[in-house]
Amino acid sequence: MNDELRAALASIPMLSGYDGPLERLGGLTNLVYRAGNVCVRIPGKGTQEYINRANEAVAAREAAKAGVSPEVLYVDPATGLMATRFVAGAETMSPEKFKARQGSPARAGEAFRKLHSSGAAFPFRFELFAMIDDYLKVLSTKDVALPPGYHDVVREAEVVREALAAHPIQLAACHCDPLCENFLDTGERMWIVDWEYSGMNDPLWDLGDLSVEGRFDAAQDEALMRAYFGGEARPTERGRVVIYKAMCDLLWTLWGLIQLANNNPVDDFRAYADGRFARCKALMETDEFSRHLAAIREG
Repeated sequence: MNDELRAALASIPMLSGYDGPLERLGGLTNLVYRAGNVCVRIPGKGTQEYINRANEAVAAREAAKAGVSPEVLYVDPATGLMATRFVAGAETMSPEKFKARQGSPARAGEAFRKLHSSGAAFPFRFELFAMIDDYLKVLSTKDVALPPGYHDVVREAEVVREALAAHPIQLAACHCDPLCENFLDTGERMWIVDWEYSGMNDPLWDLGDLSVEGRFDAAQDEALMRAYFGGEARPTERGRVVIYKAMCDLLWTLWGLIQLANNNPVDDFRAYADGRFARCKALMETDEFSRHLAAIREG
């Protein structure tokens, strides 16, 4: 056991004397371990630059109360060290598992509906364009190049900002970073974990972002939306989901570049950022995108 893990366990009251097996779990930026029936999350290097741990602690507790996330057993809002109840018998999801596990997109839709309609209040307001500005500020202090044309696409996205602002919808407590790996599926119920980026947001962001992360096909999108809306989505709702597919790529391109600047070794973050940006541009150039944008404008 390394010193960092030993110190983390020692500082969590229920694990201070733990000497049982430890199993390393997933995590793109953090270290996550299973210790018996407890899941321990140690924040990754550099994450304090762009994550508010006190906000995350409130959101994780609220999401547990809403019944979509495991119980929070311990959290240090200053450091972000967190212990939650381990969900036994659940599979950590991936794009491949969302394809293979029968009914999983629908279970994700049900979990989102439960969260968004719970009345939970998260302390942070997840505001897409403000976050793009914040991430660009962080990157201005680092030696990493933006993909060519990034600022041009942000300017083009002004029409998206105007269309969304003209027809605001009720904000809800949202996950905001629905990577497939943040979903745990028992086959009957989907749990959502990792509330680092969570905030009050347009709830349809969560659906669009999960669709992108999971590389959902049209049938999966349909299952996700039908479970979420309890039937057919209206054109304006469907439009928002598609628009957010492009916008999440625009935002997470910058997140990838911050990981690159912080020398995060778990992925090729240059390829990650460039790939996301290329996908964003490709979608924004389609007739489909223009059609969905028009549906939002009509309200």
